[in-house]
Amino acid sequence: MTFLRSLAAAALIGTSALTGFSPAVAQETVYAAGDTTTGTYMDYMKTVYARAGNPEITQIPLTSFDKDFQLNALAAESWSQSEDGLTWTFKLRPGLVWSDGTPLKASDYIFALQHAATTGYDFAWYWGYAGGIKNWGPVTEGKADVATLGISAPDDLTIVVNTETPKPYLPGVVSLWYPVPKHVFDKLGDDWSTNVDTLVASGPFMVKEWEKSNNSMVLVKNPTYTGPWQPTVDELVIDPSLGAPEVGLPAFMAGEADFAYLNAGQIPFVEKQFPGQITKNAVFAVSYISFDLESAPFDNVNVRKALAAAINRDELTATVLKDLAIPGKSLLPPGYPGYNEAITSQAVFDPAKAKALLAEAGYPDGKGFPEVEIWYRDQGGYNGAITLPMLQYLQAQFKDILGITMNIKILPMKDWMDGLTGRKNNLFLAPYEYDYIDPSNFYGIFYNGGRHSHHVPAYDELVAKADSSPNWEDRAALYQQAEQVLIDNASMIPVVHPITNAVVSKDLVGEGAGPNKLGFTPLRQLALYFYTHVDKQ
Repeated sequence: MTFLRSLAAAALIGTSALTGFSPAVAQETVYAAGDTTTGTYMDYMKTVYARAGNPEITQIPLTSFDKDFQLNALAAESWSQSEDGLTWTFKLRPGLVWSDGTPLKASDYIFALQHAATTGYDFAWYWGYAGGIKNWGPVTEGKADVATLGISAPDDLTIVVNTETPKPYLPGVVSLWYPVPKHVFDKLGDDWSTNVDTLVASGPFMVKEWEKSNNSMVLVKNPTYTGPWQPTVDELVIDPSLGAPEVGLPAFMAGEADFAYLNAGQIPFVEKQFPGQITKNAVFAVSYISFDLESAPFDNVNVRKALAAAINRDELTATVLKDLAIPGKSLLPPGYPGYNEAITSQAVFDPAKAKALLAEAGYPDGKGFPEVEIWYRDQGGYNGAITLPMLQYLQAQFKDILGITMNIKILPMKDWMDGLTGRKNNLFLAPYEYDYIDPSNFYGIFYNGGRHSHHVPAYDELVAKADSSPNWEDRAALYQQAEQVLIDNASMIPVVHPITNAVVSKDLVGEGAGPNKLGFTPLRQLALYFYTHVDKQ
């Protein structure tokens, strides 16, 4: 790609020199990193954790969050809730069309969720828990017909959602509800989202080129898109191989990327080389250790508690992850609704307690403890910068303090997710970033199984009550009690909340390239907002 860009530039200069004229309009292209080099389907409603590319910017959701985390109407121009709280009605904007000119209909959204509910969707928990859609569980389990699902389209511009319990935050949940082009799907099935020629778009961008070997893509403006957040840049070149900081920064310095995420070792150099060009973002995310609670040795609560007490989060984030993360002492990150210091105060580094707990579990000084292996997923962005050094630090701490050996295994995202949901290992480092702004988002990870086969009745009962309560104070108190159950059971161990650092080209301008009201710059963590609100100068 470097050679082609240089060749094109040379040709342009040569032509200008010969003719004496310069092009009237220069095409503006943003060069960016992607998330993963693997994935087959560019369809968020087919797979979330193993998706290819960025379907979030080629399809239009009903709503979406801007850089200040304010909810915006996108495909849906308005919505309303019934008096009993169990029915939501969303009205679509008139005039929206697919990139092949076919009208975008409410039925395309209905079909997307119906198909997801009947094909083993890897994000199914979200619509059952966060969405609370009526009959979602029975339908996904094959116990009820998909026609009984609590979603319908009485006309082309109306979507009706019926929920099992009141969901006051549902407009934020549907920020991840994308349409599927039924008129194309009926001809090709899921393969519609695997080829450039059949990838019709409903959002602001469409795919022009797709290199399958690493899922790098060239996207251009969708000329038929009439919705909000019209893009100003002409073209996006998104290369997932640039997500790792050690690859992204050299590309940035060579002019092959307009921004690059940084690891700890790169920050001092970049501060000197590119003063004033580093942006920070306090991500609403957490990296935590999860277990198979029914698999030895982690079926013993004292083993899990021993690991928790052996983690020095303050040292970790002050040294190995300096400028990249802050201590993770709760499932919720600081500043997120429901964050509670009564919870965070319990996450204390206590080596003596850790040793005592492991001895009580039957493994004094680690004797007799089996070698274990922690699995984590390969990806770029902020996770690419923090994951391996964090695990190496934990590996050393567990060995020094507890006398146990923890090996580390990296997997492609799809294999990691299959391993997690299929219980193919008993120890994982799991990252999670918010999907919508409500504590139910994070607590849903462990509710009634979640993505961890986590079944603790006391926890499920408290979360269910909090989830449907109309009163915020009551909800916050119930969520605090629920997290206390997680702590007492050592169901998971929060380790860090990431902070991203990126160096951004001075040529990248626009609202998407600047800080929000809190002084943070989310960049592509809010992909749809970012790519439609940046420009090149």
